Amino acid sequence: MSPESIPHIVVVGGGFGGLWATRALRTAPVRVTLIDRCNHHLFQPLLYQVATAGLSSPDIAAPLRHILRKQANVDVRLGNVERIDAAAKRVVLDDGAALDYDTLIIASGATHAYFGHDDWAPFAPGLKTLDDALHLRRRLLLAFERADAEPDAARRAGWLSFAIIGGGPTGVELAGTLAEIARHTLKREFRHIDPASAKVRLIEAGPRVLSSFPESLSAKARRQLERLGVEVVTNAPVSRITQEGYQVGGTFVRAHTVVWAAGVAGSPLAKSLGVPLDRAGRVAVSPDLSVPGRNDVFVIGDLATLQQDGKPVPGVAPAAKQMGNHVARVIRARLAGETAAPFRYRDYGNLATIGRMAAVVDLRGLRFSGALAWWFWLVAHVLFLIGFRNRLVVMVNWTWAYWSYQRAARIIVGGSAADAEQRQATKPSV
Repeated sequence: MSPESIPHIVVVGGGFGGLWATRALRTAPVRVTLIDRCNHHLFQPLLYQVATAGLSSPDIAAPLRHILRKQANVDVRLGNVERIDAAAKRVVLDDGAALDYDTLIIASGATHAYFGHDDWAPFAPGLKTLDDALHLRRRLLLAFERADAEPDAARRAGWLSFAIIGGGPTGVELAGTLAEIARHTLKREFRHIDPASAKVRLIEAGPRVLSSFPESLSAKARRQLERLGVEVVTNAPVSRITQEGYQVGGTFVRAHTVVWAAGVAGSPLAKSLGVPLDRAGRVAVSPDLSVPGRNDVFVIGDLATLQQDGKPVPGVAPAAKQMGNHVARVIRARLAGETAAPFRYRDYGNLATIGRMAAVVDLRGLRFSGALAWWFWLVAHVLFLIGFRNRLVVMVNWTWAYWSYQRAARIIVGGSAADAEQRQATKPSV
């Protein structure tokens, strides 16, 4: 068969959904082109560890070309997809190039959602990519440096005030880890400040943190956070965020470091499909994960929304992996003239870590917390990493951090116009 006669599958996005779909097609009689704006697959559940200097970027990422080097039917392409021309069955990149497809799998993920307040983004960065993590790490570490150099007590307090907006797993993990850094990692390293005096607040608009967990585990997570020194504030929607801080209700709190972990929105790429989207910009897919009216286009991962047993399939890594495998089965079935069963998400449980020897686990009704949950979380995340090298490095780094309280990646690098603006905005007026 000539290459042109072999069905061409284009996969947009090398995250969990896209990569798992690509690998599941390794023996199928198809040509696969995987397109991603980055050259690596990122293990997002540990992204906060890079942001808080526990791990380095290569520890939780691996080059896509290396992962797929033995899969002969795959071509990896570095590029940014600008739009989808579904009528012409064509993917258009921002450099003007275009790829025709027989079947399209869109797994482009999600981005930050500020609920109509996009002007908050410069003051409250989110955490979705390695670039985000490195930028956030710089902001967190610089806050202590600038506090140490600040003679004015009020302005120093602003540098030592940290706010995490959003009480989901990312917010909880960030808050707990930041409290540990302030109280243990930075101990006795500064001459003019006590890092342990830093105030870390976790702010949640709803009634409890970790709302996707059972109430009993949510309550235990809150208690564990408070033991670490985190101030947990619930039923407190944020109404304003500026360079100087944030406002909850009628109170404005001075804080130069605010992190956004409160919401996500589907990739803007979905708009080019010309189909209805939900409020978060996601595509309501059919039971086989195809776009309604377009059985040659599949949407998976964070960009897809699907109801199962009266509840939406969660936007988590296991769901994206299962969706990727399912779409590959659908494609294989169609090539064989058969029909695959509808997608069925299997929920194996929820995990969230809070800090050293503190975590919560919900495994199909088996619920536990504390040290045992922390060890379980640790082992699970090491096993889920891609590549032996990554597993080994992460294990070594975590072992060192456990015994020494140190964080190997605590290096400030880079810089941006945002840093200059931050310094300018917080200068005292004369």
